[in-house]
Amino acid sequence: MRKLRHEEISRPSADLVLKLPRHPVTVVLDNIRSIHNVGSIFRTSDGALIEQITLTGITATPDHPQMHKTALGSQDMVPWNYETDPLVAISCLRDQGYTIAALELTDTPTPISSVTMNQFPICLMVGNELSGVDSRLLDQADCALEIPQFGAKQSLNVAVAYGIAVFHLVGILRGNS
Repeated sequence: MRKLRHEEISRPSADLVLKLPRHPVTVVLDNIRSIHNVGSIFRTSDGALIEQITLTGITATPDHPQMHKTALGSQDMVPWNYETDPLVAISCLRDQGYTIAALELTDTPTPISSVTMNQFPICLMVGNELSGVDSRLLDQADCALEIPQFGAKQSLNVAVAYGIAVFHLVGILRGNS
């Protein structure tokens, strides 16, 4: 075994990526405080080839130069928009037929492994690093997806949790999960 050099890794060109069909997963990021978490989520979203990211509240947009440190150009590969009020974004997605799923710990969790094809297209709501998904948004959710955890801590970093969730969802879509 040897590590591949950058030029040996087979990836589509940036121009091609912008034309490829995307997985029917849209993400709403609400009040994410860390610009580095937002950049990381953009990078993961590019790798998962998701449809779109909607940024809401205090969440930084790709216009902020600090985001480029972690996004590494992915902010140019993933369609995104900004909506001041996340409820407007969620309502619009619901009207388009999206299942609204919160990535949150609740009293009625849906294991992420139990998501089925009929729940796509799906909107994944991701909330603030400290307070999670806002209760106003949680009230609009069809389900709350939970990532099983087995240690002492009760939560994961928001960008890490998002990565686990989105790749699991893409795995379902691609028949790998």
